[in-house]
Amino acid sequence: MLLVKQRLLLLFVLTAFAVGSAHAGAAEDLKAYVDQNTQRLVEKLNAERGLYAKNPEAFYVSMDETLRNFVDFRRIAARVMGRYARQTTPEQRDAFVVKFKRSLFDSYAQALVNADKFRIEVKEAVINPQDDGRASVQMEVISASGTRYPVTYSMYKNDEGRWMMENVIVEGVNIGLAFRDRFAQEMEENRGQVQAVIDDWGDAVKSLNLDKEVDKS
Repeated sequence: MLLVKQRLLLLFVLTAFAVGSAHAGAAEDLKAYVDQNTQRLVEKLNAERGLYAKNPEAFYVSMDETLRNFVDFRRIAARVMGRYARQTTPEQRDAFVVKFKRSLFDSYAQALVNADKFRIEVKEAVINPQDDGRASVQMEVISASGTRYPVTYSMYKNDEGRWMMENVIVEGVNIGLAFRDRFAQEMEENRGQVQAVIDDWGDAVKSLNLDKEVDKS
């Protein structure tokens, strides 16, 4: 059961970044759009499991093409860097966006394609009553054995009025915060050398035991 849970967690981290964008304003429209894009990604993953084994780079390119129009990776990466983003140059921020995105694929792709069959149910979308440009979407990932894992997507409406995913919470564990804490830890260990942290970010992600954090929740 733990292995199944670990594989599903790794899958959450990647599929969470595929919610997509929508011009929908109402909660029900947002819910329907998230469901549509989530199911589409799951179908694509299932269809391309064999591609990863044959050509990992082609798998990465295919997934990147699917995600790039839907996910604000720049916003997510900036939040991971947190206050240290002010110490970086535009070129370093660009490099970290690329590194952050690639690290997700490199660290979790094999676990993702080897995961047991699962399905996703989008339960509810809630627009923030104090800020209609923010929302949360509640969903459950259901394993082949029937175990349900709660997942929450945090979303915001960008300047073009499109809904975009900006964070994910898995069984109470804030994934964005976990990455940000890891970045801060790496900055301390590298004595504030941000370029060193960016260069080694892939290894940092691999050593981040998110499954352990979820098990503690």
